[in-house]
Amino acid sequence: MARTLSIYVENKSGVLARVAGVLSARGFNIDSLTVAKSLDPGFSLMTVIVDVDPSLVEQVIKQLSKLINVITITNLSDAPAVEREMVLVKVSLPDEMRARLLQEAEIFRARVVDSSPGSYTLEATGDSDKIEAFLRVIEAYGRLEIARTGTVAMLRGTLRGTARGTSNPATARDGLATPKVASGGPILI
Repeated sequence: MARTLSIYVENKSGVLARVAGVLSARGFNIDSLTVAKSLDPGFSLMTVIVDVDPSLVEQVIKQLSKLINVITITNLSDAPAVEREMVLVKVSLPDEMRARLLQEAEIFRARVVDSSPGSYTLEATGDSDKIEAFLRVIEAYGRLEIARTGTVAMLRGTLRGTARGTSNPATARDGLATPKVASGGPILI
């Protein structure tokens, strides 16, 4: 079963490889992995969708917590969270089909980001189910290329009790995070 983990890490060379290595060494498949710098350029936020039995999630979190560069891990699987991904799809179609394609794309709030003679490139964002549904509809038009991001996710609502730049994010997430001590300085998220 796919589980969503938000992992706050030091932005250092090799951290991504170590996180992926811990998961793959234990036979867990990574369905999606997205990484970007946080507000503090010394730290990054990873969103990892890992295929693991729910009974083993705590084991995964404990193994990842052992990594020196991991600051906090938040299990978003059963928490109220916002999850989104983006897809770019290049579609080749005759001119007489373009109006119909645009009508169907609008249902998914997709937009045209590039147009050339004989093709459109569409962008759609949403949860994984919406993206899958969009791709099923677009397949009928003769998809040429596809580029898909991984899922990004965060808890819904506010981080209670935090002042930006002064609090450890692990203390503010209603016990959903596995805290670790940062290697220096305040954590900015």
